[in-house]
Amino acid sequence: MLGLKLPTDPRWVNIVEKNIEEILTDHAFCEQKATSTAISLIVSFPEYSELVTEMTALVKEEISHFKMVHDKILERGWTLGRDRKDDYVLQLVKFFPKGGSRTTQLVHRLLYAALIEARSCERFRLLSEELQDKELATFYRNLMVSEANHYTMFLGFARKYGNKKEVDTKWQQLLDYEAKIIANLGTTEAIHG
Repeated sequence: MLGLKLPTDPRWVNIVEKNIEEILTDHAFCEQKATSTAISLIVSFPEYSELVTEMTALVKEEISHFKMVHDKILERGWTLGRDRKDDYVLQLVKFFPKGGSRTTQLVHRLLYAALIEARSCERFRLLSEELQDKELATFYRNLMVSEANHYTMFLGFARKYGNKKEVDTKWQQLLDYEAKIIANLGTTEAIHG
């Protein structure tokens, strides 16, 4: 369903389980960044009314996810750590060339967002199935559904605002590129790491 070309090695969950505090902090900041991305799309492309409406709803949802993760951190007696650099995203956003028309820039940003959400969904599924901590496993199962909806929404908007055939070609190329990135990750307790 997600179209990812390389699945996460299930052993990644073993790394996560050794430092749940770290994965929760990283996850909290992923939710914050997702909120920021939605706000940025509103600010950058206000003329797309349907997109603005959906991004407004997404801001509310993502910030509520941030709160949910932060609450999990607090429940366990921890505090939110500092934000971490997301090497996955930093590498991913180098794929498309800078510039181009506003529509091209929008499509590229939507495709990046779709892929980040798809990978998050895949990682959440793995956590929901493999974590020994059943409370957290259920937590990630519930979030997985939201991430899948976000992935399809972003991809749908890219296809709506761009040339569908070109968008689908770019999507497949981006998926191939992402598989090369993810092949070198999965060694840290980070949602995308």
